[in-house]
Amino acid sequence: MSNAISLPRPDGSIQNYVLGEPKNYGVPSSKFNSRIAFAAAHVVADPNADHADKTRPAQVDWDKTMAYRRHLWSYGFAVAEAMDTSQRGMGLDWASSQELIRRSIAEAKTVNGTVFSGAGTDHISPNPDRTLNEVIEAYEHQISTIEGMGGRMILMASRALAACAKSPDDYATVYSRVLSQVREPVIIHWLGDMFDPQLAGYWGSRDLDVAMSGCLAVLKANASKIDGIKISLLNAQREVDMRRRLPAGVKMYTGDDFNYPTLIKGDKLGYSHALLGIFDAIAPAAAAAFHALDTGDMARYDAIFEPTIALSRHIFQAPTYYYKTGITFLAYLNGYQDHFKMVGQQETARSREHLVQLFILADQAGLLRDPELAVKRMEGLGIRD
Repeated sequence: MSNAISLPRPDGSIQNYVLGEPKNYGVPSSKFNSRIAFAAAHVVADPNADHADKTRPAQVDWDKTMAYRRHLWSYGFAVAEAMDTSQRGMGLDWASSQELIRRSIAEAKTVNGTVFSGAGTDHISPNPDRTLNEVIEAYEHQISTIEGMGGRMILMASRALAACAKSPDDYATVYSRVLSQVREPVIIHWLGDMFDPQLAGYWGSRDLDVAMSGCLAVLKANASKIDGIKISLLNAQREVDMRRRLPAGVKMYTGDDFNYPTLIKGDKLGYSHALLGIFDAIAPAAAAAFHALDTGDMARYDAIFEPTIALSRHIFQAPTYYYKTGITFLAYLNGYQDHFKMVGQQETARSREHLVQLFILADQAGLLRDPELAVKRMEGLGIRD
């Protein structure tokens, strides 16, 4: 085996690439405490299932999927379960999500881990003729299910609501009704249309100024029921502007996989906590950066995160909703799963050129923990000259 590989360039030529040494951050002996950080976790597909059959619930390798959550918990992260990173609504249906949530809640108790799970409306189809009451009932069903398992929640953006809402007032009606019933404060999730085109115009307008004002009105009216809000707009200034307008006690969780280091670091007026899909892929580095933040070592914080930014921006490049392919590919390269298959066959969503560049950027960030294994797996997939 070797740390060298011949890789194709986009122009058809070949580059002889030699991998560097991995950065061994090690599993920390204690949790970081300067920020709250959720890693939105991917699911490991059952390699023996027929993932082309869309009539069946998603087929998941539960043992490997739970092992990956233990990996994330060991680095001090909370797990955001059954979210976009786990292909929720893009391969992972509500039936499989319930099983995933149930297992994760039980697994978290064995390691004193934290898990919040996505409650949405994805068991009903988006339809402009639906009523607001139908959307409310759908939310209530999933909330009741998760609370019945003893779980905490992230209130996911609803495709059904986006399809039938006519104004910001409709969003206020639905969220106020739903939030009035939750047992414990939830995290609100505002997912931009770059992550899910069906959520365009969320909060009642495609004008982000109007949408943000509508969202803030909901947060202020229901602040006692809200732990925080995660926004995934890939726009750092929008997040900072909103962060400064949040009601007292409501946290900002960055969902910006392009600009997370500066948003988490913050400024004199505040900072963001984090709920990020990229933390699934860079957990060892991110945990080390958080520990540096705990001690005020900002030079080390910056030095650790800096090389991860290019990797993250590549993984989340447009079409952004296919980022799950890159997250899963990196887990495969690093030996956390034995195959590169995904529910819904999304392993085919990115090109060979995209995966080659991901491999190089992961190596340059020191995030290929066993370079020889990564080379072997690249060669096994035929991603070489």
